[in-house]
Amino acid sequence: MSESTRAVVEELLRRMGAGDADGIAKLFAPVCDWRLNWPDSELGRAATPWIRRRVTPADAAEHFREIGAHHVAERAGTVVERVLVDGQDAVVLGEIRQTARPTGRAYRARFALHLTVTDGLVTRYHVYEDSLAVAPAFDEADRSVPA
Repeated sequence: MSESTRAVVEELLRRMGAGDADGIAKLFAPVCDWRLNWPDSELGRAATPWIRRRVTPADAAEHFREIGAHHVAERAGTVVERVLVDGQDAVVLGEIRQTARPTGRAYRARFALHLTVTDGLVTRYHVYEDSLAVAPAFDEADRSVPA
C-alpha cells in the first residue's frame, strides 16, 4: 500500500513541477476531499482565485491553471523537503517560492500537503500553507511590501 501511495505522490509532484494541469487531473478520483487552509469563503478572494473549494479532476486541472496564470513561471521554485508515507496517506513538506504576476512581488511560503491515495487516485488534497506570506504578494494596495 505505502509503495503505491508513494508512486502516485511522486508522479503528482512531477506533474505539478512540469505544470501539467491535465496530467495532474488524471491522478484525482472523481470526487476529492479538497481543502486549502484559507479563506473560509466558498468563492475565495479575487486576488487569489485558485484558493477555493474543488471536488472533481476538472476542478484540480483548473486550480493548477489558475496558479500558473497568476504567477511568473520563470521565477518559481518549489522545494520539496520531505515526503512521509503511511499506508494510503502521505504528507509532503516544503517551501513554495513564487512571484505574483499582478504585482511582481516574490514570496516564500512553508507548506504541508496531506494526500490520501485510494485505488491509485488522490481522494484527499489538503494544503496548509503560510497564507500570511502569500496574501501580501498579491495585495496591489499594500505598498509596504517591495515589488
